[in-house]
Amino acid sequence: MTQSVTTADGRQSPSIPPWLRKTAATLLTVAVTILGLLFVTFMIGRVMPIDPVLAVVGERATQAQYDETFAALGLDQPLLVQFGIYLRDVLQGDFGRSIRTGQEVATDIARVFPATFELATLGTIIGVVLGVPLGVLAAVRRGSWIDQIARFVGLIGYSMPIFWLGLVGLLVFYGILGWVSGPGRVGIFYQGIVEPITGMLLVDSLLRGEWDVFKSAFSHIILPASLLGYYSMAYVSRMTRSFMLEQLSAEYIITARVKGLSEWQVIWGHAFRNIRIQLITVIALAYANLLEGSVLTEIIFAWPGIGQYITTSLLANDMNAVLGGTIVIGSIFVGINIFSDLLYRFFDPRAK
Repeated sequence: MTQSVTTADGRQSPSIPPWLRKTAATLLTVAVTILGLLFVTFMIGRVMPIDPVLAVVGERATQAQYDETFAALGLDQPLLVQFGIYLRDVLQGDFGRSIRTGQEVATDIARVFPATFELATLGTIIGVVLGVPLGVLAAVRRGSWIDQIARFVGLIGYSMPIFWLGLVGLLVFYGILGWVSGPGRVGIFYQGIVEPITGMLLVDSLLRGEWDVFKSAFSHIILPASLLGYYSMAYVSRMTRSFMLEQLSAEYIITARVKGLSEWQVIWGHAFRNIRIQLITVIALAYANLLEGSVLTEIIFAWPGIGQYITTSLLANDMNAVLGGTIVIGSIFVGINIFSDLLYRFFDPRAK
């Protein structure tokens, strides 16, 4: 039903529906955030002690070639004009050309991002499957040896550097025990056998029916994914434990137990049901952190994802690739946060 408001001259005018105001506010927030991200990445490219002209023409170029390229890149324009050109190109999906690969940065990112997406997704699944039950159990058995182990595991997950755990994992599970494959995404023998469909090798090998490739890919991904999953589990279990402790101390839990409900019904049917909405945000943030924070893991395990792509490009002074990858990761982080907020509103009637 459309409501109306009375103006100063006594006329009736329809008011804006609340859902439309919220949608407009959300879109405005996203637009301002993305614009700020683009401006920051643009300024980073300008303040870095790297000459973009020399990166293109090389150090042996003549002064005439240098000046021509300087003008072609728009560096002779005022800074605001340069940002306007940069903004226009990025909004059209044009991040420039990579000096290192010689291809469009957008093409490179489309090639390497599925590897990071696959790794982060599997890591998040491992972290959630292990972290949520561990957090619930630690809250239910508060102060017990189970709770102490859960807290210790979480503390180790936050304290140990990920590159150190990665090196130890490679030494133990690959070098000594031989349970998993080493660095890389798939064995050398199986490279190029599966034609990409989604870009995710596990999924593509299943769709193509290449079981040997799937086994090799799984053997390569399980160790880095478990490492990321461990860090995700530490965060998810700690937050789940905190949420559950708050619910288990509420009066409605005492009432449910007085009514004679089983402990299973009290824990999972009442307490856990009321923290699911909060866990949506926690899991979304954990997933976003793995997508943007898997750089060291990809370097240690020679994983051909966007983290390794950005790092390699930075070492090669390829700023177009670095800024393009940064924008993509930042935009995904914003998108995941918006998506989690929408899920929160959908599952929680109070947020509507």
